[in-house]
Amino acid sequence: MTYLADVNVLLALAWSHHPHHDRVRVWWAGLGQGEAFATCAITELGFVRISLQPAFASADIGQAKLALAQLRAARPGHVFLADTVGADALPPWVKTAQQTSDGHLAALAAAHGAKLATLDTGIPGALLIA
Repeated sequence: MTYLADVNVLLALAWSHHPHHDRVRVWWAGLGQGEAFATCAITELGFVRISLQPAFASADIGQAKLALAQLRAARPGHVFLADTVGADALPPWVKTAQQTSDGHLAALAAAHGAKLATLDTGIPGALLIA
């Protein structure tokens, strides 16, 4: 199985001060043979954007890009999912503006035979990292 990490999963993996760092690192370390880790343009850009926020990591752009590159390199078989999924593919459970990104990422993962990995509850079909 391939898991598309959402932005919060990437942030938790990269930054030790994230409140869910340990939980996500345990999941990450437990990925087995045949399980791949994926990112996409939206999750990578979201990771960089939030990492630059003074209230979060106060990283500069170089540090954020390096942290992301290190995550990709740390997992053999990292996959970058190309995004050709439009708004017409949003799942039927998407009803509010707040659900659009999650719905898009879930649809993108499904289009690639993958599953969205998240810390957010309430995303049908996603892997909730508990």
